Amino acid sequence: MNGRLTVATVLKPQGIRGEIKVKALTDSASDLVPIKKISIDGVEYSVLSVRAQGEYAYLSLKGVADRNCAELLRGKEICAEREDLPPLPEGRYYIADLIGCAVVTENNAVIGEVTAVTPAKTDIYTLSDGAKTITFAAADGVISDIDVTAKRITVNYKRFKEVSL
Repeated sequence: MNGRLTVATVLKPQGIRGEIKVKALTDSASDLVPIKKISIDGVEYSVLSVRAQGEYAYLSLKGVADRNCAELLRGKEICAEREDLPPLPEGRYYIADLIGCAVVTENNAVIGEVTAVTPAKTDIYTLSDGAKTITFAAADGVISDIDVTAKRITVNYKRFKEVSL
């Protein structure tokens, strides 16, 4: 599994002292609080402070001293090492770990491979079977098992057909 994960996107500078407002791509912006080092476009930054408010966080980074420096980071993705993030609760997975998983029925028939997951109240999975793209909502009863080590997601085929496009 990939050691570096995308955890946020820089939205804009905040104030005149180089602080940046970011949209967390984790369950909560407070998940960013323990992170001490990040990477933006391959450049490492030490995190001086993090304030979490709702789904947003405000970061102060060493080397980003003013609004002009912060403006250069607008729209960029923030990456962090997996070991710097809080442990996930049972049954929760990083999207990066789901990409590339084979989606199979309970009878082991392959439906496709996960190419994207759109976070929402009910996550939307996008699959490719080589010929077409399939999307489905991870509604109750659709996914019966996820094994990220084996790169395999098992679905209830009847329920999958009800929610897939």
